[in-house]
Formats: sequence, C-alpha cells, structure tokens
Amino acid sequence: MGKPTGFMDYRRELPSDRSPQERIQDWREFHLSLSEEELKRQGARCMACGTPYCHTGIMINGSASGCPIHNLIPEWNDLVYRGLWKEALQRLLRTNNFPEFTGRVCPALCEGACTAGLVEEAVTIKNIECSIIDRAFDAGWVVPQPPQQRSGKRVAVVGSGPAGLACADQLNKAGHSVTVFERSDRVGGLLTYGIPNMKLDKKVVQRRADLMKAEGIVFVTNTEVGRDIEAKKLQEDFDAIVLCGGATEPRDLPVEGRQLQGIYSAVEFLTADTRSLLDSNHSDGRFISAAEKDVIVIGGGDTGTDCVATSLRHRCRSVLQFEIMPELPSARKESNPWPEFPRILKVDYGQEEAAALYGADPRQYCIMTKKFEGDEQGRVKAVHTVQVEWVQGETGRCMPQEIAGTEKVWSTELVLLAMGFTGPEKLLLDQLGIERDERSNAKAPYGTYNTNVEGIFAAGDMRRGQSLVVWAIHEGREAARECDRYLMGETYLP
Repeated sequence: MGKPTGFMDYRRELPSDRSPQERIQDWREFHLSLSEEELKRQGARCMACGTPYCHTGIMINGSASGCPIHNLIPEWNDLVYRGLWKEALQRLLRTNNFPEFTGRVCPALCEGACTAGLVEEAVTIKNIECSIIDRAFDAGWVVPQPPQQRSGKRVAVVGSGPAGLACADQLNKAGHSVTVFERSDRVGGLLTYGIPNMKLDKKVVQRRADLMKAEGIVFVTNTEVGRDIEAKKLQEDFDAIVLCGGATEPRDLPVEGRQLQGIYSAVEFLTADTRSLLDSNHSDGRFISAAEKDVIVIGGGDTGTDCVATSLRHRCRSVLQFEIMPELPSARKESNPWPEFPRILKVDYGQEEAAALYGADPRQYCIMTKKFEGDEQGRVKAVHTVQVEWVQGETGRCMPQEIAGTEKVWSTELVLLAMGFTGPEKLLLDQLGIERDERSNAKAPYGTYNTNVEGIFAAGDMRRGQSLVVWAIHEGREAARECDRYLMGETYLP
C-alpha cells in the first residue's frame, strides 16, 4: 500500500488554514486544500504495514481505536498515491455514506491508530478522505443512484442527523420506501444546527440531502413525531420504524443563580445562530448575540470550542472557557499507548482564534462553577468559581476536591453551558412504550438494535448516548441492516 518508504521519504503535511484574524470576519469554512501532487505524497506515506489498525474500530480501555465504520483506508490511500481518484472514491463509499461530513468534523480516530505514528507522524487520513469526496463532487462523479426495484415495504426514520441519514440511505439502497421525519425546519440534525457553518458548511449538508431526495427518500420537516403526528400513526402507516432522534437533553448546571437571564445551553446558542445565519445572514437579529460581551463558556469539549469560535465572530469583548478536568499532557503517557486514541492536549480552531485575538488560550482548567450572580434586572453579571484537584476515593474513582482559598469571581454578561447531553427526550419513547437503559437511552442491544416493541429499532445517540458523528453513521448503517433483515427475512446490506 502506498510507497514502502513513503513515511520516511515525506513529512506529514496538512493544508494551511486561513489566518485566525481573517476567518473570524466571516462564517465560511477555514481549511484550505493541498494540490494533487501534495496529496499523492501524503497517500504515499501509508506504509504496507502487516496489520493496519487504522480501520479496526475496536474498543480499548473504554475508547475506540481506529475507524468505527471500518473505512478501507490503506486501499484508498494507495489509489490516491497512484492517481486513481475514481477508484479511491469507490472504495471510500463502500463503508462511508458521508465522507464529506466525517472528513470535516471527525476527530480522526483512524490517525490515532496509524502504524506510521509509532515512529513518525500519522498519515493525514482525514484530509485525504475529505479530498477524495470533494474532488468527486466537483468533478460530477457523485450522482443520484435510485434503486432499480422497490420492495413494497415502508420504513419511517425519526431524526435526520447522521444516524438517521445513514440509516435512510442504506434502507433506500435496499429498495424500501423511506420517509425521514425531522422536527426542525432543515434536514441534518446536529450536522446542521449543532456544528457551526465555519466547521461544516451547510451547503455540504444540503447537497447530500438533495442527492438523497433525488434517490427517492422523502423528508418531512417541521414535524415532531409525538407532537405534530402521533407516534402510533407511524406504527399504522409503516412496516418498521427506526428511532434516530439523538441525545438532545442538555446537561444542566443546577447551582445558585441558574435562573438568571443571560445563561443558555450551548445548543440554544448554536442553533439560533446557525438558523439566523441561513435565514438572513444574521440580519433578522433572531440569535443570542455575544457582541461586546464578556463571555464564559462552561465545558471544554468540541461544543465548547464551537461556542468560543461563534462568540468571536459576534465580536465579543472577551471569552473564557472553563474546564473542570485537568489539562491534558502534550505527549502520550505510558498509560495511553498506541494504538489507543492519544489523549493529549490539542489546540482547536476556537482556541487558536482566541489566542490570536487576545494573546492567550481561553481555557481554564480544574475550575468548578459554584454560583451565578445577577444584577438588579435579573441578568447574570458574574460567575463564582473555585479550583479543584482530582483525588482518588475509596472506590478507586477520582473525584474533584475543592482547594481552599482559590475562590474567584469572573465578570460576565453571557454564560454558555457546553457540558454535553444526558440522553434522549422522553416524549417519543414514552408514547411508543420503549424501554430505556440505566442512562435513559432507548434500550436496544448493540448489533441488533431492536427495541422491546416489535418492528421498532433505535440507533445513534438515542441508543448509545452522546457520541461522535462517525459512531452515529456506523450505528445507522447497522440498524438499517437489521431492519432490512426484519422486513425481508435476510439482508445483503453490509
């Protein structure tokens, strides 16, 4: 695969990004592209390793190592190296319905397990993946391919996020008539309203939705199953149902002052911003503005980073990001060996932009929020915090312990809670009588995805809890396979 000495002959190279000072002036994607020759050289770095862990997707110590959808990475890297782009596209699409999504927003679990990373830097798998599909769309190679025959079976997919889209795409390929119900005004779920436009341009999402429509999939938007249409109606009208509604209950912070104005969940902030951007380029004013405000983001994950970057584009006065966990090391620890995903400190685009604008990384580590303080009008004006240290308890589990004398008060006019999600909303599951697991997710075994109600399946975050886009695609594909088996008695879906 690739060039046997490629990882020694060529250094890892990624395309440049637009400068932080430039890109915070707009909402366009900020990654630039490598030339074809540069991409060939990067493909050449994919060595002929005996056991390529990059596409295994196995679980090690509670986290994924390698690609959960088992992308045929060495194969399409070799094809890019040889200039066979159409063939590379064919191999890529064998396992991934939406490489234009994962090539933009996936944390690249594959690169963490790349064998080249043992001795040098990992192959630029994610960038090559994105380059293959973008080149294919630009060249007109990606065209609608509706099934030649229909099975006569009707399937309802609830939710149009990555799990729902992948499931619908696979079921449609099997010849079933698929209707996707989405409560929002646009297709895409978190791809549309949970990820900012500068990280995933919504034209990319709409392009894929248009392609799926042309292939025969029906999208019903502005329709919440359980409210706008009874869940039982779906059971009457469809032969099977796949629930892909996501884990949309945001984790709250129930401390003193939580009721104050100016405190929002990250999903409220990001959804309103993207909707206003798409509807009117923000001219309608129907979003939560961070302009001229001191912003505090509570939560150190990807969503917190998106809140930081969005606030900067609003022209906030300042922005800080609070993280209760300790700062990660700059290199792998012995307890985190290859091919585990490297748990190391990374500077994401939002932190890079904040540092360029204000001179420092906005993240504050080992910090716990104790209460919010408001002004006479009932608006938040300060956050009270304390530093913590992580101490191992009697059960062996580490817990945060407050450090006396480290209390601090931070001025703010806008607080964004980006602490993740606790699970799916209850209404739909209750109406259908779906059992839930101990974490409140829809109870459906991994591998079969069937719930306790016959003919109803669950996949993605609604089943596994908050996770990555690539896991949602994986589960959507697998649930489609099991749904097809239920409908037809056998399945040829991968």
